Amino acid sequence: MNTSFSAPPSDAEIRKLEEDLDPEISFRPLPDRTGLLVGALLFVLSCFHYYTAGFGLLREVTHRGLHLAFVSGLIFLVFAARSGKSKAPGAATWLRPGSIPLYDWVLAAAAVVSSLYVPYIFEDLAARVGNPQPIDIVMGTLTIIVLIEATRRSIGWGLPLIALGSMAYALLGPWIPGIFLHPGTSWGNLVNHLYLTSQGIYGVALGVVATYVFHFVLFGVLATKVGLGRLFLGIAASLAGRFAGGPAKVSIFGSALFGMISGSSVANTVTVGSLTIPMMIRLGYQRHFAAAVEATAATGGQITPPIMGAAAFLMVEFLNLPYATIAIAAIVPAAMHFFGVLMQVHFEAKRTGMRGLRDDEIPALGKTLREDWPTIAPLAVLILILFSGYTPYLAAFWGITGCLLLGLSRDRRLTALCYAAAIGIAALSGVLRYPVVNLSFVFFSALSMGLGVLTREDGRAALAAMVDAFIVGAKYAIAVGAAAATVGIIVGVVTLTGVGFKISWIVTSMADQAAVGLNTFLPWLPFSEKSLTLFFTLVLTAIVCILLGCGVPTTATYIIMVTVAAPALGLLGVENLVAHFFVFYYGVLADITPPVAIAAYAGASMAGADPFKAGNTAFRLALGKVLVPFVFVFSPSILIMAKGFTIGGFVAALLCTMSSITLLSTAFAGYFLTDMKTWERWLVAIAALPLLSVSASGAVLGAALAAPVIISQLAQRLHRPRETG
Repeated sequence: MNTSFSAPPSDAEIRKLEEDLDPEISFRPLPDRTGLLVGALLFVLSCFHYYTAGFGLLREVTHRGLHLAFVSGLIFLVFAARSGKSKAPGAATWLRPGSIPLYDWVLAAAAVVSSLYVPYIFEDLAARVGNPQPIDIVMGTLTIIVLIEATRRSIGWGLPLIALGSMAYALLGPWIPGIFLHPGTSWGNLVNHLYLTSQGIYGVALGVVATYVFHFVLFGVLATKVGLGRLFLGIAASLAGRFAGGPAKVSIFGSALFGMISGSSVANTVTVGSLTIPMMIRLGYQRHFAAAVEATAATGGQITPPIMGAAAFLMVEFLNLPYATIAIAAIVPAAMHFFGVLMQVHFEAKRTGMRGLRDDEIPALGKTLREDWPTIAPLAVLILILFSGYTPYLAAFWGITGCLLLGLSRDRRLTALCYAAAIGIAALSGVLRYPVVNLSFVFFSALSMGLGVLTREDGRAALAAMVDAFIVGAKYAIAVGAAAATVGIIVGVVTLTGVGFKISWIVTSMADQAAVGLNTFLPWLPFSEKSLTLFFTLVLTAIVCILLGCGVPTTATYIIMVTVAAPALGLLGVENLVAHFFVFYYGVLADITPPVAIAAYAGASMAGADPFKAGNTAFRLALGKVLVPFVFVFSPSILIMAKGFTIGGFVAALLCTMSSITLLSTAFAGYFLTDMKTWERWLVAIAALPLLSVSASGAVLGAALAAPVIISQLAQRLHRPRETG
């Protein structure tokens, strides 16, 4: 593994690490001919989404059906039935055509046929909803079976078990005791609701993945391929490397920048960590701490605009808001996440006396910018189009086109300038709204690409690299597509049985009882019963999010919790945007929450550390992501786009949040201006909590509690030079 920022790992090294560490991209080895066939299908899937993003989506059901057919069919060819990683493909026999078991070919065919059945009967669909024919039940049952198996193969057992449990709940309603009793339903009615309506498998979750998420995954892969990730890492190393604990701070800044183009925690951990983790260990950081720093910073990619994770695009559909609104709202909370990690790393470095990197260990900023500045053009174009009022998928289309141009052109500098200027003028003038204009741009872009390939010495290799990026992008996206469709089963059961409202009532009732009890026990607390009820509701919701996320991907966790838990927050007057962001942030914590802390385990594997210890440390380092959701519930102004935004409220929320994070960071690190005593650590930890209320009484209480510690630390710091002098 590389230990110098000047020697980044190769694409092959990074991809191997990702496949070894992330079950969603642990692909089975295939022989050349079968690999060529599967690769061609993956390439076609990427081309289909690239084309529809630029020239218009198909009819909703048709688009989702085609996407699901490709995704579910390919999963049976790409993922083996068993999760064990084989290093080489098995021998081809008549029971294993192309080294893939015959039953996988059958399952792939069944997945394709059953997925395309609903679009095929679209003209008769309205008449069949509520009155399904026997063939509809058969096809629906087949879809559910292959979908659950496809999801199990690609992401594990967690989500399929929840889907199976939800279907059992729908069928066994009359025999369930207590508040969860309901009339129940038949298998035919359940399949009708899940398969033939837009409330189930073909619902919003699948639609968002097919319409938005796939395109941005593909853009992230292409942007990394053309060197944008290398540019970000070089900038981070140049700016942050020379400060105390240099590599850890490079890890934070690098992950923040790299997270702008990648919504994958594991991909961020592997790409940035392959450079920063060895350097942290060499500098003296404990292995589990180095792994935790990288993993925690890397999870910020899912909440960092403009790309963010798949859940952000689901929020667009659920809230019916422009993506630009979601991206702007996420800016400050994302910054607070990285600020929290930075503070803990800084105090840890000061406590242990960690040095920064030497000049010879840091790449020159000027050289980095000269070599890779053109790679920023596609991202700049994407952001410009996104914030000019166009659809996210059109923005992704032109971002992908820009990456292709850079990857295939002979002169990247000239190409970047001309491309950014042309698309920028077109976007601002509004002409990108017309498909004919898009077609002309694409024609000239294709002409430029062709000329670039012909005039480059390595033109054939460059073309192969872009094709490979299309294949890899599709591979990375198929697991998300299967998970989204399976989540549709859970959402369908919730809408069919009404269980979401029952859960919301239980949560708010428990929170209200806790608030009454606390007020009775501690009547002097400066918080109203309503505020305490909301606080306990948030705590319960956060706990459920964390527990659910232990075995379920972020996107699925978000959808389930929005369906089940967000109504509870709505009952207490929390704005929809705020409630969705709260659930979103706690869902992301799953990647660093033991026992299934996938990003932390990825970092631990690279650092040679104890995975569970790395996961616990990563969760502690993520205190910014843990605290900030509470802040934007009690003070929505920090989201900027929430209702009732005021400059005063925003500044107050920002200062209280930063103060709270700083106090907790000192408590965890045991260092502020100098080493802290045990009583000082406990007192500042307690002082940090009232600040989260972003109220005058909370701020006064927090300041009063922290004041003795600050005075003590100042006195010790002022006294220390006289002792050593």
